[in-house]
Amino acid sequence: MDILLTKSTTPILGWLASILGWLMNGIYFVLEKLHIPNIGLAIILYTVIVYLLMTPLQIRQQKFSKMNAVMQPELQKIQKKYKGKKDQDSMMKMNEETQAVYQKYGVSPMGSCVQLLIQMPILLSLYQVIYRIPGYITSVREIFTELVNKIISVNGFEKILSDFVSDNRIMMRTKIVEGSTSNNVVIDFLYALSPTQWDKLAEIDKFSGFADVIHSTSDKIADVSQFAGMNIADSPMSIIQSSLSSHSYLLLIGAILIPVLAWLTQWLNYKLMPQPNADRKDGQPMSTMESSMRTMNNVMPIMSAVFCLSLAVGIGIYWIAGAVIRSIQQIALNKYMDRVDLDKLIEQNQAKMAKKRAKAGLPPQKITQQARQNVRKIEEPQSEVDEEKLAAERAEKRAQAQKKSTEYYKNASAKPGSLAAKANMVRQFDEKNTKKK
Repeated sequence: MDILLTKSTTPILGWLASILGWLMNGIYFVLEKLHIPNIGLAIILYTVIVYLLMTPLQIRQQKFSKMNAVMQPELQKIQKKYKGKKDQDSMMKMNEETQAVYQKYGVSPMGSCVQLLIQMPILLSLYQVIYRIPGYITSVREIFTELVNKIISVNGFEKILSDFVSDNRIMMRTKIVEGSTSNNVVIDFLYALSPTQWDKLAEIDKFSGFADVIHSTSDKIADVSQFAGMNIADSPMSIIQSSLSSHSYLLLIGAILIPVLAWLTQWLNYKLMPQPNADRKDGQPMSTMESSMRTMNNVMPIMSAVFCLSLAVGIGIYWIAGAVIRSIQQIALNKYMDRVDLDKLIEQNQAKMAKKRAKAGLPPQKITQQARQNVRKIEEPQSEVDEEKLAAERAEKRAQAQKKSTEYYKNASAKPGSLAAKANMVRQFDEKNTKKK
């Protein structure tokens, strides 16, 4: 049970992280067998494999997005038709007609949300594994075993480590508490140290007796944590500061490239994604939601670059690798979606929908026909000019009906004293008065 403490213990995310942790451990094991054990390389391979496994979800989401673009004109007609109508009857009719459109195209209104609900826990769990490497890679954890045993044998080690964390502003998810600090917390502490902080740790008086173990552990973890000359546990900001003082300009360039590439690759990924209003020709302004999405797509890559400066280099590597693989996937998906036959896709969706609805006791064909009939009832709301035109047409029809009725009475042979005869008398009286005027 003790080994679980250094892992994510969040329900669902923790369970998924354990599964993904097995994958990460397996990748690192293979790299060891190839004599290239490196955490940065393992993170890249791990990210690529997970995103490739999620490709079917990406395809389904893209299909829904393309279908949604086709449905939007009909859905917008319904919204315009019931705009401003808040009564229960209108709301029910609006919901029925909206459902009819979704049935017509054989998709679920929750289609896009389902894909996101599946992907989000996986992506968050992916992040948990990268942030807690020693908890999921056995070989990395074993590097710290000897040093941890030495540290916890020192009387008052919790106070020493707690002060060290505070003095050096070390970012830790777990807090060092006197009397309840486990081996795993010490491992998390050691994994968060930068190269300069390792040297400071060896200078502590009470740890001087095993300074050689501290230095050897530092060298071992540095060997597997170095990526492009940087320690993946260190942050680009601290690397920039140290490289400026030591005049290591190549290291400075590498540290600057991490946030820059994080911004560039994510910006490129957003640009490659289908834009719902890219080919809008009606001159209509974007909706509030569309405007918000566009703003978020422009702001998020910038925010990623800012966060990358203070987070570990390993997180930056993960973001860059994830954005690159998503961009490659998006290029392939765009080409694939261009070849998708919409009519065939609609038929496939309707067949799937029919199978689901058949379980509810309704014949599949009846559902589709009903949906089509309901959609035909959707009419574009009339403008003020159209309404005036309709009113004039109705008035003209009433005038024609009245004229036909008058002609009938003129030509009808009415009996004296009958209703028709009296109507003729009234008509003749009106006509004479009109002529006099």
